[in-house]
Amino acid sequence: MQQHIKITKEGLAALQKEYEQLKIQRVDAVGHLKKSREMGDLSENGYYKASRLKLSFIDRQIREVSSLLKASVVTQPITAHSVSFGSTVSIREGKNSVTYQIVSSREADPAKNLISEHSPIGRALLGKKVGESVTITIPQGIILYTVEKIA
Repeated sequence: MQQHIKITKEGLAALQKEYEQLKIQRVDAVGHLKKSREMGDLSENGYYKASRLKLSFIDRQIREVSSLLKASVVTQPITAHSVSFGSTVSIREGKNSVTYQIVSSREADPAKNLISEHSPIGRALLGKKVGESVTITIPQGIILYTVEKIA
């Protein structure tokens, strides 16, 4: 039985786009492999070996992304009353405010304020409601955040 993987609608679209790009890259890699075979002796042909490795790498990525697509289940936030997977949450620490979206580990990109539900901040925020405070231990120390808004 295959385990389901939670993903946001945006994350699924990005995964589908990656899959399509990999299929295009594969066509190009097959062309390079065919061209390298035409160069003669395959045992001494570095271009052939590199082309074969690149094709193997792309095929492995295609299999991985395909498996992820099959197992992925788009998950919407359960409620706007508490933080859950897919929620966009604004939190405040002192005068500083930041907004994060809680996503899967695969989608996480802290530079874009997409944090994993398994990250220290993501885990601490799950289940919290507007107005609640949460203490989060991060590598830089302990921070007290207050949940301002959940969407």
